[in-house]
Amino acid sequence: MKRRLITGTLALIGTSLYAASASAQYRPYSQDVQAYAGEMFGDRLTTTFVNGDYPRLDDSVTFGGRYTFNFTPQWGFQFSAGYSPSHISHFGNGLTGFGLTTADLDLIWNITPDLSFVGHRLVTYAVVGGGYAWANVDHAVFGSVNGAPMLLDNGNGITGNAGFGAKYYIDERFFVDLDARYRYLNNLVSSYGQGLNTAETTVSLGYQF
Repeated sequence: MKRRLITGTLALIGTSLYAASASAQYRPYSQDVQAYAGEMFGDRLTTTFVNGDYPRLDDSVTFGGRYTFNFTPQWGFQFSAGYSPSHISHFGNGLTGFGLTTADLDLIWNITPDLSFVGHRLVTYAVVGGGYAWANVDHAVFGSVNGAPMLLDNGNGITGNAGFGAKYYIDERFFVDLDARYRYLNNLVSSYGQGLNTAETTVSLGYQF
């Protein structure tokens, strides 16, 4: 009887320890924050010639932050906000500043949540989503279209993006993220505007908790 009691007690203790260990290892969700910087590649802004050329949103540096909530190891939502201090060129009057602010809500698919590379986690992922963009032109652009006067000024519109990336974990919490995305921007100027097909490449430092 005593032996059975001791055996049962040890089994209960062992089961409890195993359950506690499994509970500590299993995380139903995770979150991370990132600060990123990179380059945004521009496109022409209008559907027609202005002063004999197509005004263009120039290539520019971009920077911002991202917050990700992974509700499973493979799926999550990401909110990001960024800013690009670009310029408008190719309109005959030099350059004018063109600040671009974006805010996006994306779906994240972590393709390899448990992959290990050289002893560290390597999480590759795909991302797709949309949001809104705000343009801020330093000085309105005056010009002519087919001899008629026109004005390019601020315009806001929807934005969509899709891309791929990889997070390489330095330790259990900190990681480096390399990311490349196609971005569509709708009608950023007020006259004769068109949808822009752009791209962004960024590198970020992140912390998971």
